[in-house]
Amino acid sequence: MAERQKRVVWNARTGAAALVAVAVLAAAVYVTLGGQGNREVAAECRPAAAQAAALDKQIGGEVAGFSVARQPEKLSDLAFTATDGAPTTLAAFKGKVALVNLWATWCVPCRQEMPALDRLQAALGGDDFTVVPISIDIGEPGRPAAFLQSIGVKSLPLYTDRTTKVFEDLKGKGIAIGLPVTLLLDRNGCSLGHINGPAEWDSPDGRKLIEAAIGKGAGGA
Repeated sequence: MAERQKRVVWNARTGAAALVAVAVLAAAVYVTLGGQGNREVAAECRPAAAQAAALDKQIGGEVAGFSVARQPEKLSDLAFTATDGAPTTLAAFKGKVALVNLWATWCVPCRQEMPALDRLQAALGGDDFTVVPISIDIGEPGRPAAFLQSIGVKSLPLYTDRTTKVFEDLKGKGIAIGLPVTLLLDRNGCSLGHINGPAEWDSPDGRKLIEAAIGKGAGGA
């Protein structure tokens, strides 16, 4: 009888401990997810929230997969290598709306998408807008440049990140899933939205979205 009582007490204590553990885990998950879902938007990115929301009505067709940023983040500190081999960040494009595209030569959809990005840069690139294509190839260093030359790219620069850290940073933020991944940033380097997978960026649908972000046309601010 005494032995049975001991087992009952032990089971009760074990059950209580398990309930406490579950409660602690649930609280931790709540705090973690709640913090992500309700994080405060940086003051510099607050205007981007309204701008991103306005882009919703421009999404469709060739850019139907574009997802607007509900809580825009400052991404101007993302680092990579400039065309001259010097380190740089997205802050270098402050003042311009930027379409940042992460790609690699081994990524077939990336290769298929690149001509459209080149045509988009030729059509809209300038003081207000730029395409920022960043290769994350880690193989032969000359391969990205050779690929761009082979398909006749004329308007796009070659930026690189052989560490792939820029991709890992975006993956950690829940933005990048695979390649290609393309981000649209406002003039302060705040996210307006992104798309995983290729898109025909120089199509009427793509241009309408970009021009609205720049502030041109009927959809612009």
